[in-house]
Amino acid sequence: MAVNGRQRLSDTERCVDEVIRRVGKTITLGLPLGLGKPVRLVNALYQRAKDDPEINLHIFTALSLLAPTGGSSLERRFMEPFAERLYGDIPDLQYARDVAKHRLPPNVQVSEFFFKAGSYLSNRGQQQNYVSTNYTHAVRDLMSLGVNVVAQMVSPGELHGSPGMVSLSCNPDLSLDLLPLLREREAAGTPVAIVGEINRQLPWFGRDAAVAEDDFDMVFEHQGSEYPLFSAPQMAISPADHLIGFFASTLLKDGGTLQVGIGSLGAALVHSAIFRHKNNDAWQAVFDHLQVAERFPLAGTEGGTGPFEKGLYGCSEMMVDGFLYLMEAGILRREVHDHADLQTLINNGEIDEQVSLATLDVLRREGLVESPMRARDVVWLQQHGILRDIVEFKGGRLLVGEHSLTADLDDPEARDAMTTFVLGDRLAGGVAMHGGFYLGPQKFYQSLRELSDADRDRICMTSVSFINHLYDHRFGNQRLKAAQRIHSRFINTAMMHTLSGEAVSDGLEDGRVISGVGGQYNFVSMAHELPDARSIIALRSARETQGTVVSNIVFNYGHCTIPRHLRDVVITEYGIADLRGQPDEQVYLRLIRIADSRFQQGLLSQAQKAGKVDTAFRLPASWLNNTPANIAKAFSEAGGEDWFPAFPFGRDFTDQELVLGKALNKLKTETATLRGKVSILLQAIRAKDEQGRYTELLQRMGLSQPSGLREKLDQRLVIHGLQLTENPPDTGNSKT
Repeated sequence: MAVNGRQRLSDTERCVDEVIRRVGKTITLGLPLGLGKPVRLVNALYQRAKDDPEINLHIFTALSLLAPTGGSSLERRFMEPFAERLYGDIPDLQYARDVAKHRLPPNVQVSEFFFKAGSYLSNRGQQQNYVSTNYTHAVRDLMSLGVNVVAQMVSPGELHGSPGMVSLSCNPDLSLDLLPLLREREAAGTPVAIVGEINRQLPWFGRDAAVAEDDFDMVFEHQGSEYPLFSAPQMAISPADHLIGFFASTLLKDGGTLQVGIGSLGAALVHSAIFRHKNNDAWQAVFDHLQVAERFPLAGTEGGTGPFEKGLYGCSEMMVDGFLYLMEAGILRREVHDHADLQTLINNGEIDEQVSLATLDVLRREGLVESPMRARDVVWLQQHGILRDIVEFKGGRLLVGEHSLTADLDDPEARDAMTTFVLGDRLAGGVAMHGGFYLGPQKFYQSLRELSDADRDRICMTSVSFINHLYDHRFGNQRLKAAQRIHSRFINTAMMHTLSGEAVSDGLEDGRVISGVGGQYNFVSMAHELPDARSIIALRSARETQGTVVSNIVFNYGHCTIPRHLRDVVITEYGIADLRGQPDEQVYLRLIRIADSRFQQGLLSQAQKAGKVDTAFRLPASWLNNTPANIAKAFSEAGGEDWFPAFPFGRDFTDQELVLGKALNKLKTETATLRGKVSILLQAIRAKDEQGRYTELLQRMGLSQPSGLREKLDQRLVIHGLQLTENPPDTGNSKT
């Protein structure tokens, strides 16, 4: 069936045929990051390439999502029922599954610029094909690779009063810039194909995300095969994560701007921000108990402690589910407008969201409208809700029904009548959230589908060239962005942080890539360009690896994501380090102050040996309480799970799965070394569930009636893991 000169097809094979007819058998396929991949269409094209070795298929994308499978037999027993429940109705992304299993055919290559964290650490092919690029440079790199096919999942506009339109919804991030460039390439004589796959499960977003269906060469639609969206389950927030989130919440400025990413640290920040807003007395009690103002003055000078009376504006490449919770809590409500002068007047408090004659007087004073008003003044004022839509401008007069008024703002009678007939109630067209892509739990997707039209219109899904850059070729309005993004707090996470101020977020010193830089560098850099903006790097002070605790605050490291000249604010569970503009000695000491105390002396000795800290300096006694025991104590005294629950926004894991997951993680940690494996096996052989306490948990693992040596050993291992988590041993192993 033809639609507006384009083809809407109900068969993926016909779509593949048409793609090959248009561009031939050398295909460079650009796919969206994360959620927006059209799985059925991509699977059909990939299968065709597997069947036809004459096809040369190069897929360029990021964050290829797969349902978890588990590596060991115990992990598979745990994950398979969970994965079936969450992902059983979602088709597997076949090229990604073959990548994971090292079985791509020789005529197919997959290059990604961002991995799911750690997923390809041991995959040599993907490490070799990885493309290191800023998020904002991905379109440029796609074009240089010769992309000639783009495919994307879209939401249809028929049900939302927008026939002939589709929404890029979860992924306008790159597509808004890429599609016009492809059409330019086509006009220059290179064949291209732009393909959409309709999925009504995908929430509709208008504004920048809504594009004409005619922009696509073909659209695949088969309502019977539409599938649920791939979800990212909620992860537990630990006490340490909650403290990091609480410290970060003290740096949020009412009336400011927020960017935050996915994961438990971002969720912890969102929870504490809502806690601050809705239960401020209790939040203040925690603030005082932790002595935040006394220990970390930055919270008082550049943050805030009260409820968010003005609200926050979200500007984040990733719209995580936390932004929706902030909107529901009444925090994400500071709306920005697409006119720099108007936005500046709002920022300065000279006009507000409520429209009055004073609004017109200020706009006139600033030269934004004239008196008498002209036709273009009326159009502009209506765009922003200052004049009602029903107002007409004819013959130099304002017409509202039977009423005819002079457009002279100095006329007393006209001014009185304007208040009654002409003026709108409040400014219109404001945006509370600019996002580039989204990904989250199923609950999040359902909430997005159920948004009211008014709330949906307050969210603008758009290009990362707008969000991640102050300077860009497509939008180019640096002054507007600066006016919108006042008091910005760009909050990102890192794996490690060096004492000199470098953040290690995406890779290892041997060159292997954990994830990718994404947009982190963009936001950190922007924080140094915008007035009153701060970059905040959040990380846990330590981690356990191969049975040993190691510090995440390190003296140096052979790889960095953020260079030291962009150092700003760093937060661990032990506090806040304000590094901007500080001399090296202070930077080193402030980071040592928020490091785990098991590593502070070692870090200090390295710094002193290198001549970066005075050799006479000694660690103050007040710094030496940075221990997990004190974290547990502080967490308990601050209200524990009453105020800081592990899953404040719901969870996908059952109670049984939480218990089992903790036990399996403990086993994995304890068996990280050969010595640990032998020790655990010897202990597990003797483990028994004599009182039947674990019967239901063993049933969930399919091990209630084991047969064969492997299953019997697995059963004993699970029992031992459960016993370990009930009575954890005190090992105390650590190293710097």
